[in-house]
Parts: sequence; C-alpha cells; structure tokens
Amino acid sequence: MAETPSTGPILRRSGEGEAFWFLGNLATIKAAGTETRGALTLVEFLNPPGFAPPLHRHLDEDEMFYILAGSAEFHCDDEVFTAGPGDFVLLPAQMPHTFLVGAGEPLRALQLTTPSGFEGFAAAVGEPAPERRLPDPGPVDVGLLQAAAARHRIELLGPPPRP
Repeated sequence: MAETPSTGPILRRSGEGEAFWFLGNLATIKAAGTETRGALTLVEFLNPPGFAPPLHRHLDEDEMFYILAGSAEFHCDDEVFTAGPGDFVLLPAQMPHTFLVGAGEPLRALQLTTPSGFEGFAAAVGEPAPERRLPDPGPVDVGLLQAAAARHRIELLGPPPRP
C-alpha cells in the first residue's frame, strides 16, 4: 500500500480515532500509516480478561506494547514473561508470539507496529465500533481471519495459550 506523507501534526484525544471490534477487543487507531509515511501504526487496545490471540508471527512488522493498565503473560519464541502497567514489550518480526490477558481486569495497552499496516488487518477482520466499550465476544470467523492474516503477512501458527 502506498503511503502519503502526513500533512502536519495530529492530535487524537482520549476516545478519538477509528475504532474496531477486533477479535472481541476494542482497537482504536491512534496513528495510521497514511499519517506516518508508512513508518508505524499505533493502536490503543482494550482486551477483556482472559483474552489471548492465536500463536502467530508477523513476517514484516515488529510489534510493541506499552501496558497502561492490567497485565498479560507474553509468550515469544521460547520465553514467557508477565508485563504490567508501565512495562514495555518488544516482539520482533519473524518470532512466534502470543499473550494471555490476566483474569483480574482488562488489559489496556498501546500497540505499536513498525512498519505500518496493522490498521489494514484490524479493519479487514474487525467491525466498526461506534460505541467505545468492550463488545460481547462472538465467534471468530476463522476463514476470514486466516485470509486477512495471509494478505497482511501474518502467519497463524497455533491456538491461543490457555489460562
């Protein structure tokens, strides 16, 4: 996807940005590739307690998380570690990874991917979220998820971790 340069500064206030219900999570795009000359995507995530994405790897993108509230157990390659408020996690491109949100409270985190493009994956799999709250998680369309992941150079490698 060809990126165009940003035309100037951007201010997105709390609650602003294009929002999607994405795999049972609220994903709010704070900065897209069209605004960062393709350098990065920044998404604010609200993940419900116990959420875990499938084991996967990004072929091109480094994925980073800055935890604002809650906690999660991250799995990356052969390492497992827990991160909480104020912690930063880097999951390098090509490395298999996933995470499991703690049972006590939702995980609120900023997710940064570089280069940009994750916003296209979120839009392809998610649905617009005009109400900014956690949705009632419904069944995931596995075929849609697999097709969108392949288009966005994300490999799905296995099931999510269990609590």
